[in-house]
Amino acid sequence: MNPPKSDLPQGTLDLLILKVATAGPIYGHAIAQRLQQISRDALQVQQGSLYPALHHLENKGFLAAEWRESEIKREAKFYRLTAKGRRQLRAETGNWQRLSQAVGLALQLAEGES
Repeated sequence: MNPPKSDLPQGTLDLLILKVATAGPIYGHAIAQRLQQISRDALQVQQGSLYPALHHLENKGFLAAEWRESEIKREAKFYRLTAKGRRQLRAETGNWQRLSQAVGLALQLAEGES
């Protein structure tokens, strides 16, 4: 049984891309595959969302990119996390953890009221 698919909250895709890039240089399609794999198919990132996010992160200096040959012998743009990107990942991870904890608390409170 496949888990339901859901849209990502604003900014979450950037956070997930930065996290995947911590493992080392990776190209766009492989990022999408990795996110789908680690989420057990719950996250399927479309090219129309992925590549604008990658360009945005590169323009902000959170990712650096270079063209090289992929494992299937095609030229691909490989992205790697920069020092600025690592700092951003730490900050965004903390923000996400605080937000998810707050939502969890609100849901628990709401359950207790019903």
